[in-house]
Amino acid sequence: MRNKTKIIVIVASVIAIALIAALVVAIANQIDEKHRQEELTQLFYEHYNNRINLFIDENKNYSAGEVDIAFIGDSLTEGYDVSSYYQEYKVVNRGIGGDTTHGLLARLDESIYQISPKVVVMLIGANNFQTMFENYEELIISIKQNLPDSYLVICSLTSMGKEWGRNNHLAAFNNVKIKSLAQKHECPFVDLYTPLLNMETNEIFEHYTTDGGHLTADGYKVLTENIKPVVDGLLNKNSTD
Repeated sequence: MRNKTKIIVIVASVIAIALIAALVVAIANQIDEKHRQEELTQLFYEHYNNRINLFIDENKNYSAGEVDIAFIGDSLTEGYDVSSYYQEYKVVNRGIGGDTTHGLLARLDESIYQISPKVVVMLIGANNFQTMFENYEELIISIKQNLPDSYLVICSLTSMGKEWGRNNHLAAFNNVKIKSLAQKHECPFVDLYTPLLNMETNEIFEHYTTDGGHLTADGYKVLTENIKPVVDGLLNKNSTD
């Protein structure tokens, strides 16, 4: 009986030690993840501020209305080599990787108001699917009020793949509302979700993306094929008015 009791005590001790070890590992992982998130947040704000300072410096080179097109958004915009795709126009890229609708609203002055571009192309929301409509309409209203002589082109969210692909249903749902807001405020709307989508897999075509969320050169060609005709029409209209 005593041996059996000893065995039970030993087993219980081993289990307790294992549980404590697992708890220690879990806590350590949480601490590591917290530190990682803090580092990523710090890197984002450093990049955000560097981009803002770059925009302010660039703005000194333009008089109001001199810029034909300004692209605003997150990493999809920042990674878009717009000067190559829109060579016939004076164009600026005001994308910031990791940005949200809230971050964009806070920097509209440096991004576009100071230069009053003829056309503003907006692609934003992929980094805050759940909260983007807290101020998406406010973005539209603010741009139209502060740039009454400019055209605002509103782009849908893109389709995605891999880990990002699990948000496709939410992106498609949000795009319905984005289109509705564009129509409400009489802004041209460009669907970027469907042209990138492989209907068989319900994800972005693999050759259009680097990681499921960001785009390859082929992906950006698709964006250009859908955005450029709209922009061309607006700028040609503006030149004949």
